[in-house]
Amino acid sequence: MSHEISIELEVNRRPVQLVVAPNETLAQVLRDRLSLHGTKVSCDAQVCGTCTVLVDGRAVSSCTFLAADASGTRVTSVEGLAEPETGRLARVQRAFVERAAFQCGYCTAGFLTSATALLSENPNPTRAEVVEYLEGNICRCTGYEAIVAAVLDAADADGTPST
Repeated sequence: MSHEISIELEVNRRPVQLVVAPNETLAQVLRDRLSLHGTKVSCDAQVCGTCTVLVDGRAVSSCTFLAADASGTRVTSVEGLAEPETGRLARVQRAFVERAAFQCGYCTAGFLTSATALLSENPNPTRAEVVEYLEGNICRCTGYEAIVAAVLDAADADGTPST
């Protein structure tokens, strides 16, 4: 017998209150309950990085992260990366566009949220640090050169976080 759980969290700067099943994932909540379809699900096993979102600024695989565990947190999906007032794309999003760092786009949201977490932790990473940080994200279309170049372009040389 499954007992539902009441949760309160912030999703893309908005308060959300939901009742979830104990086995319901954050990806399911984002996609099915909140209609935030930018977060994709591919492997359902925390392997590909496609479903990556930020929970309190930390990159997590939302396909295995239980929604109940997100209670009391601040969740940011790819839809929440842009500036809320103007809709202007975040620096990392603009860099992906400028570098054409995507083809089909299926993995792009996961790369963008992972890159945002990296640049928050390390605003001026080396190429090797970018490659290592993004190793949990898989792209089957582009190769990775344009993606790595975009993240490096988004990095801020003066040491302030890039978002």
